[in-house]
This record gives sequence, C-alpha cells and structure tokens, in this order.
Amino acid sequence: MVNYWIKKSLYALVVLWGIITLIFFLFNIVPSDPARLTLGQRSDLATLENVRKELNLDKSIPERYLLYLNDLSPISIHDTSSLHQYNIKGSLRLGSAGTLVLKQPYLGRSYQTKRPVSEVIAEALPGTVILAVSAMLFAIITGILLGLLAGIRQGTAWDSSAIFTSILGISAPSFFMGLVIAYVFGFLLKPYLGLPMTGSLFEYDTSGIQRISFKNLILPAFTLGIRPMAIIAQLTRSSVLDVLHQDFIRTAYAKGLSRRRVIFRHALPNALNPVITAVSGWFAELLAGSFFIEYIFSWKGLGKLTVDALDKMDFPIVMGSIIVSASAFIIINLLTDLLYAKVDPRIRLDA
Repeated sequence: MVNYWIKKSLYALVVLWGIITLIFFLFNIVPSDPARLTLGQRSDLATLENVRKELNLDKSIPERYLLYLNDLSPISIHDTSSLHQYNIKGSLRLGSAGTLVLKQPYLGRSYQTKRPVSEVIAEALPGTVILAVSAMLFAIITGILLGLLAGIRQGTAWDSSAIFTSILGISAPSFFMGLVIAYVFGFLLKPYLGLPMTGSLFEYDTSGIQRISFKNLILPAFTLGIRPMAIIAQLTRSSVLDVLHQDFIRTAYAKGLSRRRVIFRHALPNALNPVITAVSGWFAELLAGSFFIEYIFSWKGLGKLTVDALDKMDFPIVMGSIIVSASAFIIINLLTDLLYAKVDPRIRLDA
C-alpha cells in the first residue's frame, strides 16, 4: 500500500508540474507588459525598469520559468535580500549560495491591488468550497434517491420521470440553466419566494453589520448541482439494476430478509462504486471553480475572482487560481482511491 501511494503521489506531482509549465508559457507569450499593468500607463521609464527587474522581466523566459518553479516549491533556495516576500516556516544559511528555506508556495502579487496572490485566493476560496459542498450535497441526495427509486421500480412512471429528469439535467448547459433559473426564480418569482438573483454568503445589513445570508446560496447551489445530480441518478439506476440481478441478492431474499433490508443493506452499498467515481470527479470540478455560475449569480468565489482577473489581465491571480484548482482536483482524486477501498472491501490498493 505504501508503494502504491508513493507511485500515485509521484504521478500527481508530474501532472501538477505539467499544468504549471503549460500555464507559465501560455501567459508569458501573451503580448502584454506586466510592468505597465502594475503601474498604469502614466509611469516613467525609470520606475518601469525597476518593476521589470523586480518581476524578473529582464531575464530570459527559461530563467523566469526556473525562478517561478523556485517560488512555487515549498523547499527552495533564495537570496537573503528577497526573503521578506515569502512566508517562511524555517531556514538554513548556505553561505554564498543563499538560504535554504521551508516556505509557503509563493504565487506572486496581483498587478492591480499589489496584494499577495495567496491572500486574495484565500479570501475567495471559502465561497467556492461552500458553494461546491452545498451543490454536491443536493446532487448526491437527490441523485441517489432518484436513481434508487428508478432502479427498484423499473418500467413504472417513477422510472420514466427519473430518466426524463436526468436527461434534461445532462442536456442543458450550466450557463444556460444559470440564466434561466436566475431569471425565473430570482426575478419573476422573487415576490413569492424571496430568493435574490445575485449575492454572496456574507452581506452587510443597513446598520453596517456583516451577516450570513444563506438564501443567496440556494439558487447557485441548485444550478450547480443539476448536472452532477442527473449523472448520479443515471449511474445509481443502472448500478442498482445490475446489482439486483446478482446471486447474493437472491440469496438474501432466500434467507427471508425484507425488501427494505436487502435494498439498503446489500444492494445499495454494492452499487455505490460508480457513484463514488462521479461524486469525486464532479466535486473536484465544482471545487476547482464554477466560473459561469459564480459570475451569473455574482457569488464571491474562485471562479468569479478568476473571470474578473482575466478581464483586467491580472495574470498572477489567474495563474494562481488555476494552480490551486488543479491541486484540489489532484488531491481529491488521490483520496478517492482510498475511499474505494473503504466502501468495497474487494478492492485492494496494493493489488
């Protein structure tokens, strides 16, 4: 099992390195001047040259790439004069070679606000996590119930309704569903439901006090959860139908177990493996940033932050958001393998 996790971790690091390499060269061939984006258009040449030197723009692209990897690495070597910009956890002087430091990965500073990218992302990430978790809870509960109901009542009106609902959820693009749901529930039905079209989790009331507003979460979470709910429902239905025809189910009925006990204690747990795959994949995708949904509902999260930064050509924010999203996706997929072994004892990680 240890060898398995070592191999998977090394593979994950290689994938992450490939993503970092791709986005670095992609954003460094963009015809723009980061120094002017940082200072504005009315800066003098001397100040521009100083900023270009600070951003390593006076170096070649391969040199800047190596420096970028050095900044991202938690263990790296830096000059003593540049240590002030890093969040250092420990250090060791290496003489003239510099200082070996253990630090938080450094993502740079925003061109627009001059703030560290990690701070900006840390403020936006909780909004995306809360939205993704809420959407996934809705998708899991609704999807499994619909799929289970369709599976045990195959050929009935319940089955047809569940299939129609799942097909509709898969077919409709998220941005289209977001616009329709925002208009219908947030505008037309607002006098009756009281659900706002836009808003974030934290809002200020008339007295200036910040309060949690869960009603702003309902529409974006519902919209975001529609597609994964539809896929989970279809996977649950097909998996339940397959399991119900297995020999151990017939054995359970032969022992005199009730239908409810057979379904919930024997059939459903054995039908959850493909569902876990869908849940882990979709949760990683939702956590990585629901760009259109967050933008449509003006939800303050990683997706909206990235779209706004891209609109302002604030490339350090965009690059940092992509790296954080990719890291979340990789970590969740690693944890999924462990979850497989817990749910299904027939799976062995060391096999």
